[in-house]
Amino acid sequence: MTSTADQPEITMKSLKAADPRWCTGCGDYTILVGLRKFMVNYQLKPEETINVSGIGCSGRIPHYMNTYGFHGVHGRAVPLALGSVLANSNFNIFIHSGDGDSLSIGGNHLLHGIHKNFNCVYLLFDNEIYGLTKNQSSPTTRQGLSTMTQPRGTALEPINPVRFALGAGASFVASTAEWMPKHMLDTIEAAFNHKGFALVHIAQRCPKFNPTSWNHKTSDWVSFIEHENGIQADLKAAPDATKMTHDPSDLSKAFEVSEGVPDRFGLFYQAEKITYDELIRNQIKDTKQLSKDDILSPFKI
Repeated sequence: MTSTADQPEITMKSLKAADPRWCTGCGDYTILVGLRKFMVNYQLKPEETINVSGIGCSGRIPHYMNTYGFHGVHGRAVPLALGSVLANSNFNIFIHSGDGDSLSIGGNHLLHGIHKNFNCVYLLFDNEIYGLTKNQSSPTTRQGLSTMTQPRGTALEPINPVRFALGAGASFVASTAEWMPKHMLDTIEAAFNHKGFALVHIAQRCPKFNPTSWNHKTSDWVSFIEHENGIQADLKAAPDATKMTHDPSDLSKAFEVSEGVPDRFGLFYQAEKITYDELIRNQIKDTKQLSKDDILSPFKI
């Protein structure tokens, strides 16, 4: 790897690839800009960064970042990212996945990705609707909301993505909102500096198909969790928000405060756990080298 001094400066312009194409007012624009700002702040090299996605509005992110990228099939971003980590642990891995991509068709892969705890930042774009296919109920759609698939109102209570991650044994779980830029950047930074599978739930506006999901113009409904080892409240973006103290090392308390999701933001839980990629590399390192005949001989009939 070459030193930063030998590389041209990473800028917002240099990270731009294709022009983004989303609906007017879509929160994906803000997340895209925030990720570019983070890469500029950290001077992350594009050739050492991979953006991976599934299907959905969030799936377009790899096309708009001048880095390596995978635009995978629906719900399968996690195995693509895991393969990348196992092939080369030096890459910075960002996974982009929507609420449907993550918690419906991709729920099994998300579960095992969290369980394996391989090193990545998982950004869960939650607009509480299937937006790309134009207004169907998703796993996080609020109960009672009329959609194209459930015009009389969404029948089930929504899945809580934070509680799902905590229950699956995640080593890092946080929530933020794309219209709170400082809080979002601070959250991505904390996730990036965490060793393991860092899940960041991002509340995301969808004014076209779900304009009532979050009222970003007011903040009296917002609740921040803070701690010296957590993420500080963004009262500039949410001046009327409430705050509460929560130690992110306390798992049982994390479950309790997560009941406030999707209106509660901050770092819910963080713990040190060995990563799957580290386990596999240690296994390979400690494995005795065998000849081809020795490898195949146990399989003789």
